[in-house]
Amino acid sequence: MAYTYETLPVYDNLDRFSFAVEVKDTFFIRKGKMIAYYGNLRFEAVGKSVLDMVVQHTFNAPLHANSFVTVNGQGKLVLGDNYNDINSFDLTDGILTIKSGHVLGFDSHLVCRESIVPGYLTLMGTGRFIASSCSPVFFLEPPCRVDERALLGWADMPCPYFYYDYSYIRSLASMLGSVAGVTSTGEEKQVDFTGKGTVLIQSQEIMPSLQ
Repeated sequence: MAYTYETLPVYDNLDRFSFAVEVKDTFFIRKGKMIAYYGNLRFEAVGKSVLDMVVQHTFNAPLHANSFVTVNGQGKLVLGDNYNDINSFDLTDGILTIKSGHVLGFDSHLVCRESIVPGYLTLMGTGRFIASSCSPVFFLEPPCRVDERALLGWADMPCPYFYYDYSYIRSLASMLGSVAGVTSTGEEKQVDFTGKGTVLIQSQEIMPSLQ
């Protein structure tokens, strides 16, 4: 099927790996993730336009500013992320923290801040955002513990903390002895969630260098 401007979906997947967005107002996207668009759209670096006041209010994450651009005008664009799954999430007066490298786009009704957890961004308010994952996403309610490499993010709950399974570490060391070159599998370091909220999990683990 060949899409036209009229038939291209609005806020929906074309397949698992691509997602169509309709732009009517300022929209933020990650650099390099636009793969096609229709209409009269302008792409500008964050903080480099007459919309600086909007940007300063909405995007207050200096460490990540160079990773995003603003999209303005009227049109539709398609996002992709190297064969990663892409999904849309709606927040209603909510707070969601997600791995920064997986945030593909969000509208200017949301406020984006740097999380106190390194490598994560926090989105607050009411609006829509687009995120990628290295596999389908499922959701857990706390209390639970998650492998940090499988964790995508968490919503409407207190910041988690790391939990170290020292019994696992001791058993691993006992089993391996002094074998040279053996590295941790990751199971000994977990992320501990308590309270009310939702945890977003990727069903396939990813290495830290790919986050």
